[in-house]
Amino acid sequence: MSHLLSILVQTPAHSPVGGPLSYKSELLLPPGSLVRVPLGTRETLGVVWDAAQHDASAPVAEKKLRYVASALTGLPALAPGWRKLVGFAAGYYQRSLGEVALAALPPQLRDLSEQQLQRRLLRSPAPQRPGGDAIASAVPMQLSLEQQGALAAFYESIGTSLLFGATGSGKTEIYLRCVQDLLLRDPRAQAIVMVPEINLTPQLQARFMARFCPLFGEQAVVALHSGMTNPQRLKSWLAAHFGTARVVLGTRMAVFASAPGLRLIVVDEEHDPSYKQQEGARYSARDLAVYRGRLENAKVILGSATPSLESWHHSRPADQGGRYLRLEMPSRIGPQSRLPQVRRVDMNNQPRRAVFSPPLLDAIKQRIAAGEQSLVFLNRRGYAPVLQCTACEWKSDCPHCSAYRVFHKIDRTLRCHHCGYAEPVPRACPACGNMDIAPVGRGTERLQEHLAELLADVRRPNSVSLQKPDGEPVHITRIDADSTRLAGSLQSQLAMVHSGEVDVLVGTQMVAKGHDFRRITLVAAINPDGALFSSDFRAPERLFGLLMQAAGRAGRDADISGQSEMWIQTFHPRHPLFASLKRHDYPAFAAQQLAERERAGLPPFSFQALLRAEARTQEVAQGFLNAASTAAAEQLADLPGFALVTLYPAVPMSVQRVANVERAQMLVESPSRIALQTFLAGWHAVLHATRQGAAGKGLLRWAVDVDPLAI
Repeated sequence: MSHLLSILVQTPAHSPVGGPLSYKSELLLPPGSLVRVPLGTRETLGVVWDAAQHDASAPVAEKKLRYVASALTGLPALAPGWRKLVGFAAGYYQRSLGEVALAALPPQLRDLSEQQLQRRLLRSPAPQRPGGDAIASAVPMQLSLEQQGALAAFYESIGTSLLFGATGSGKTEIYLRCVQDLLLRDPRAQAIVMVPEINLTPQLQARFMARFCPLFGEQAVVALHSGMTNPQRLKSWLAAHFGTARVVLGTRMAVFASAPGLRLIVVDEEHDPSYKQQEGARYSARDLAVYRGRLENAKVILGSATPSLESWHHSRPADQGGRYLRLEMPSRIGPQSRLPQVRRVDMNNQPRRAVFSPPLLDAIKQRIAAGEQSLVFLNRRGYAPVLQCTACEWKSDCPHCSAYRVFHKIDRTLRCHHCGYAEPVPRACPACGNMDIAPVGRGTERLQEHLAELLADVRRPNSVSLQKPDGEPVHITRIDADSTRLAGSLQSQLAMVHSGEVDVLVGTQMVAKGHDFRRITLVAAINPDGALFSSDFRAPERLFGLLMQAAGRAGRDADISGQSEMWIQTFHPRHPLFASLKRHDYPAFAAQQLAERERAGLPPFSFQALLRAEARTQEVAQGFLNAASTAAAEQLADLPGFALVTLYPAVPMSVQRVANVERAQMLVESPSRIALQTFLAGWHAVLHATRQGAAGKGLLRWAVDVDPLAI
């Protein structure tokens, strides 16, 4: 007697073998069991997806099925809620079950045998239960009235809550209190806490470990993100899977963590686009967190000072169709704390080509003299976006992409930020031989250099650094993706900022959100106008969020928050976005943006998907998309809701060529999510057939992006 099992294995994107494969097993393994199975000439990890008792003495075809090689019996089966989450993600985002399921598991688990796994499990510590002394010692800070009100409303709620709190209002303490109350009330409960970026993980992990490790042991809080080594990720995953870890803290991949006791999910900075995966299965971790909460009867907290317009729309009153509870904390912690004053500098009235207006430069000097810090924000790394010849107008375009290579002065290279191609800066123009080639525009590297020139005569006061003599030059540091490439460099640079060694911090969005800089009292945005007139309808939302988050870095210490400022240098000071920002009025900005989107029929009032194609020529890429559109009109016209679906013509992507690959896309839109999903599900087979036909000749790859963030 043997048993027939349906098992998911890792399959390539859009493989014809996208669903479970059939194997025979001498053991009747429950769904969710991890097994090792033969696949071609190799052995791979699989997940039992379904099981049924079966007599293998009948059909000849079934006799040819291969047997499961071994089962990882040391691991409990993956919970039904986890499997339903994977099934939903695969269906909604148009990927194969095996691709999503195996990608959600730690990479090292795929190579472990049963014996290796058992040895690793023997080294894992047993979970600790809280003692009375530990519980008594874990007394959290006193909550403000706004925090108390938000917490009380959350305890009485069910489902998903949107915590709309100003920067510095104490959202993290709300997360800590909710998690602590849950874990102390239920000895088996677990929580997932997500942050948008890896660099925000260490400081939040330190706070959670300080609160919960004395209560529940050293493994009570584990991290889970792509910056960890494979052994580290496996250790964290196993701790969560066995329930030893009570809190899983990580980036978007943490939404798939196996947490059988899950009762709470926290999504911090829920508006951040980093929660949307941009490769492979293009899922939104925020949206999956909400869905997983419904699946497993877990509460969900979405926290932000500038919520996404989708979440804000869903948190409108229930009688208007809202689905989330909105919890508001508009004030900062402390009786003397206040949000920074926003100053707009009209660059039309400043000296021509001035990078720093004289009033802003004077304000930075005043902060240095007072022993305070300033943050200069420019969301563009490198020295200059492009090099240009003054004679023939040659520009440093990338030979492999339809983009310019960025000039990095620190290593004298021209580097493409799309394909990575780099070469030394030429001594003369490659086109005409002119020696006069100059940088155009500015990145953080050039901004740091220019600021150092402007502040060359300024000296730090002795009180800033008592161990160093008076008259020390101003210390300017830069934090961006280039300056933090080496392991540990980000932590060391942040430590210098926190200790007061840095007077002016120049950085990109890496330092504009999430960090608790106690000494910064001035934040300056140098060139934010580019997003005001972008073709991307989400650009104003992203700009407002970035500027609000950047402003929130100023005045976080209540003793000095009274004089904190946010300076915005702009050629359009009367733009409505800056007017709302000056008042710190996100609700007014959101209302204006939602009204515009409703009139234009844009999300969240409609639902979108993108079909993307890549080929060696633009003609082949667009030809595949147009053929797929024609086939859909011919074969899917009888689908329910097809009349509600609009397929737009194929167009090149904004960055048309990357690494010598031409890219095109087609927008699919509908006012009904159900109609769009029904169409996409039916279109999947049509796309496979089109790929195999004449229109697919020369096509490299295609992908569907549901709920895209960039069009």
